[in-house]
Amino acid sequence: MSRLIKSQLVKYSRKAHERGLTAAFGGNLSIREGDLVFIKATGAVMDDMGTGQVAVIDMNGRQISGVRPSSEYRLHLAIYRERPDVRAIAHLHPPYSITAATVLKGELPIITPEAALYLGRIPIAPFREAGTEELAEVVAEAIRESDAALMERHGIVTVGRSLREAFYKAELVEESAKLWYMAKAEKRRE
Repeated sequence: MSRLIKSQLVKYSRKAHERGLTAAFGGNLSIREGDLVFIKATGAVMDDMGTGQVAVIDMNGRQISGVRPSSEYRLHLAIYRERPDVRAIAHLHPPYSITAATVLKGELPIITPEAALYLGRIPIAPFREAGTEELAEVVAEAIRESDAALMERHGIVTVGRSLREAFYKAELVEESAKLWYMAKAEKRRE
């Protein structure tokens, strides 16, 4: 089972990079299986990640595997604690979403029927330093009643019952941010 989980993390990590949802060292994905969390290892690069770069921790953050987890493991654990229904998390750094979260306050406007159906709303969590308990707390609060959140000056978090679901919700968030950005640019030209 753990081999399959690690393979899924590698597959969707590479896909996230290929689709421009993250670059360089940014972003991380995780899958919860019982009391264990499989997450990208610290320093791993998503476009050339291998199964040996997947860390395993317990729900208290204790390292189980030989590799250290991403510095954002607190964020993932806080969401899993807040939302027992969640089995996978995508934390990515897509450019339009970061831009929107830098400019907007409150929520990203929902533009398409698909975003309304699959996301409902996209709150924006206030800026907190990466990797901190403070960031984990504000994001867990933002995601309490939503499957997606933007993080001011940082990126996005989406959740799902599977990594596939969390990944495609991340694509939908970035599409929503891009459409919002294009609509704002068009209004400025008028």
